[in-house]
Amino acid sequence: MRILKFGGTSIGSVDSIRSVLEIVQKSHEYGENPVVVLSAMGGVTNLLTQLASDAAEGKNFTEGLQEMEARHFSVVKQLLAVKYQNPVFTRLKIYLNELEDLLQGIFNLRELSLQSKDLILSYGERCSAFLVSKIAEQHFPQALFVDAIQFIRTDSHFGSAHVNQPLSEQLIQAFMASNPGKLLFVTGFIAANEQGRITTLGRGGSDYTAAIIGAAMGAEAIEIWTDVDGMLTADPRIVRKAFSLPVLSYTEAMELSYFGAKVIYPPTMIPAFLKKIPIVIRNTFNPAFAGTIIQHDGGKTTLPIKGISSISDISVINLSGSGMVGKAGFSGRLFTLLAREQINVVLITQSSSEHSITFAVHPADAVRAKRLIENEFELELQANKLLEPEIENHLSVMAIVGENMKKTPGISGRLFHALGRNGINVRAIAQGSSEYNISVIIAKPDLSKALNAVHDAFFAQLNKTLHVFNVGTGNIGSTLFRQIQDQYGFLLDHNDIEIKVVGISNSRKMLFNSEGIDLGSWKEHLQQDGEQADLDGFVDRMRAMNLPNCVFIDNTASEYPIMHYEEIFRSNISIVTCNKIANSGRYSQYRLLKDTARRHGVDFFYETNVGAGLPIVRVLRDLMLSGDRIIRIEAILSGTISYIFNNFNGDVSFHDVVKNAQELGYTEPDPRDDLKGTDFMRKMLILARDAGYSLEPEDVQLGSILPDACIQAASVDEFYRELKAADDYFNDLKSEAAQGNKVLRYIGKLENGQVSIALEMVDHAHPFFALSGSDNIISFTTERYKERPLVVKGPGAGAEVTAAGVFADLVNVGA
Repeated sequence: MRILKFGGTSIGSVDSIRSVLEIVQKSHEYGENPVVVLSAMGGVTNLLTQLASDAAEGKNFTEGLQEMEARHFSVVKQLLAVKYQNPVFTRLKIYLNELEDLLQGIFNLRELSLQSKDLILSYGERCSAFLVSKIAEQHFPQALFVDAIQFIRTDSHFGSAHVNQPLSEQLIQAFMASNPGKLLFVTGFIAANEQGRITTLGRGGSDYTAAIIGAAMGAEAIEIWTDVDGMLTADPRIVRKAFSLPVLSYTEAMELSYFGAKVIYPPTMIPAFLKKIPIVIRNTFNPAFAGTIIQHDGGKTTLPIKGISSISDISVINLSGSGMVGKAGFSGRLFTLLAREQINVVLITQSSSEHSITFAVHPADAVRAKRLIENEFELELQANKLLEPEIENHLSVMAIVGENMKKTPGISGRLFHALGRNGINVRAIAQGSSEYNISVIIAKPDLSKALNAVHDAFFAQLNKTLHVFNVGTGNIGSTLFRQIQDQYGFLLDHNDIEIKVVGISNSRKMLFNSEGIDLGSWKEHLQQDGEQADLDGFVDRMRAMNLPNCVFIDNTASEYPIMHYEEIFRSNISIVTCNKIANSGRYSQYRLLKDTARRHGVDFFYETNVGAGLPIVRVLRDLMLSGDRIIRIEAILSGTISYIFNNFNGDVSFHDVVKNAQELGYTEPDPRDDLKGTDFMRKMLILARDAGYSLEPEDVQLGSILPDACIQAASVDEFYRELKAADDYFNDLKSEAAQGNKVLRYIGKLENGQVSIALEMVDHAHPFFALSGSDNIISFTTERYKERPLVVKGPGAGAEVTAAGVFADLVNVGA
C-alpha cells in the first residue's frame, strides 16, 4: 500500500485536480488501492484564518464565504457530470452553512478561541476531500470520502495537537479492516480529541496525517505530492542553481526542514522514521520526475553536503556575566524557563569561558524572552553578576547539512572561506557533536549572497558564477564583451565558470541587470534602457545589489574610478584593471590598495598594466612566491617604441618611421605621448614595486629619445618639422649602431633597486637584438635563471591582446 498526499497547490485548480486523478489512476493501474490524503484547496486555509479574525473583530465575512463557495462550486461544474452535481452541491452547502453559523457566533461574541479556530479551519480539508472523492467516483466506484476525525486521536492542545499514536494506529487499522477494497480520500491536517472535538495538527499537518496512516498500515512508501521537484539543495527562489536531491536520510531531511526547508516538516517524518518507511517527495506538475526519497540512510554520494537551508528572520539574545562562570545548572535554569513559556530556541552557542550564552529565537518571542530572563535572574542582575540581556534583530540563520560532513576535514574551512571572501560577517556559530549540521547567524541583508556563495563553494559540479561590473566601453571594453560572449560555452564546459556582466557604465550611460546583460546587444540596451552615468551611483548600486563573487573591471584610463578602489575592496569585491594610474601614482596609494585587497581576501589583478596580454606581472609574482631572487629585469614595454626602432633601418628616416607608425594607429594622436617614455616609465615602476622596491615616479631615471626642440614643439605639425630637422642626429645614432653590428633599443632596467630607461645599442648576443614588429619583451635574470634569463615576448599593445589580458585576469578571479 502507498499513501499519496496532495497539498493545496496540487488541488488548487481544475487542471491540477485532473493531474491528481491521473496520478491516482496510474497507481491504481499497478494494482494498488492507495490512501489519498488531501489538504484544503490552495489559499483556502489562509482565507479561513482571515475570516475567523474578521469575525472576531466584528468585520464582515460574507464576501470571503462567497469566494470559498464559488471556488468549490466552479470545480464541481467543470469536473463532475451534471447528473452527479446536486448531491455534491448539497453537501458542500451544508458545510458552508455550518461554517457561516460558526463565524456568526464568533462575530456576536467578538471572541475567537483556539478550539473554535480549529473547527473553522477543518472545513477547508472537509470540502476539498469530499469534492475530490466525488469527482473520483466517476472513475473509481470504490472511492470513499473519509474524515480523519474518525480515527486520529489527539490531546486537547488546540492549534497544534499532539497525536495519541498507539490509539490512532488501532483505530486506523480497524477502519481499514472494515473498508476493504475502498479507495480512501482522507482529510489531512485535522483530528479529534477524546471528547470528539476537532483539533488540528499544526504546520505540515496534512503530511503528518499521511505519515500516521502510513505507519499504522506499514505502507510501502508515503508519497508527498507538492509543487517542487523534491527536496532541493537550497531555496530555488534565492539560489537559481539549486537542484533536486535524489536521496536524503531522515536525519538530513529533518535538519534541512528544521532550518526552513518547507517542503516537509520534521513531525511528519517521525512516524515514518520509527517504522523505516520511505517518504518520497514528488511534483504533481512534473510526475515523470522521480523526486527525492527520504529513507533510513542517505545513500552513497560524493557530495560534501546535501543542502543549505535558512531561516530568514531571527533574533539573537546575548546573556553574559561573571555569575555564569562555573555555575552548575545555570543553562538548565535558563532554557527550562524558555521551554516552560513555549519559546522555541532555534540555536544555542556558549563561549568556552562560560562567560556568555548566545541563543536565537523567532523575532516575535524576543522581547518576551528578554523580559522573562530579567524576572528570573533579577537578583543576579541587581548584583551585577549578569549584564542586561541584549537583543539583536534583523539576523538570519544559514545551515549546511549532510552526513558526509562527519569526520570530513575542511568542511568548516570551505564554508567560512566562501562567507569571508564575500564580506559576510558571522555573528554566531553552532555545530552539534553529530556533525550533520553547521549553523551560522549572519545579517539578514546578506542571506541571499551567503546562500549563493556557499552553494557555489560546495557543489563543485555546478558552475561558479562571477558577477561583473564593468566601467569603460571603448575598444578594450567592447572587445572584452565579445570575447566573454565567444568563450561563454568553453568556460562553462572546461573551467566551470559562468560570467555574468550585470553592470556596465561609460561616461554617458549606465545599465544594471542582476540576471546578466545580453552581450550580443549590450550597446542597444545601454543606449535605450540605461540611466544617466554616475560613477558614485554605479559603485553604490554594485554594493547594494549584494551579489556573490563580484568583480569590478576598470577598462578606463581615468583617475576617477581609482578613487573608489579602496571602498570596493572594503566591500569584498575583487578588481581587475588595465588602468595604470592606481599602481603608478604615489607608492602610498599602491601599498594601500594592495594591503586592503589582501586584508579583505579579494583579488587585485592588473596584468595589462605592464604587458597588455603578456604574462609579465604573473611571472614576476610566481618567481618571488617560489623564493627566487630578482637580480635584474630588462624590458621593452612599449609596442609603439618597439615598432619605431625595429623599422628604423636602411635608408628610411626616423621622421618617416614615426609618421608611418602614426598612420597605422600605433601612436597616440601626438606621438610625443609615446616617445617621451612616460607610459614605459609607469610600467617599469609597477614592476619595481611588485619586485619589492618602494619607489616613487621621480625615482625612475628616464632617458630621452627626442631632442629638446622636438619635445618643446608647440603643435604636432611643428613636432614633425623639428623631427625632420633632427634627421642627422638620428642617422648618426643608426650609423654608430650599424658599425658595431648593433641595433637601437629603448630599454628599461631594474637592478639593485634602481630603475632606468634609456636608448641603448645591443648586439646579436642580447635577447632584444632580434625583436620585430611591435612586440614587447622582458628578460628576468634571477638566482635560478642566472646563466640563461627567463624571457617573455609577444604583442604588447592593441585592443584584442589587452582585452584578452583583462579576460585572463577575470578567469583567474573565478579560479
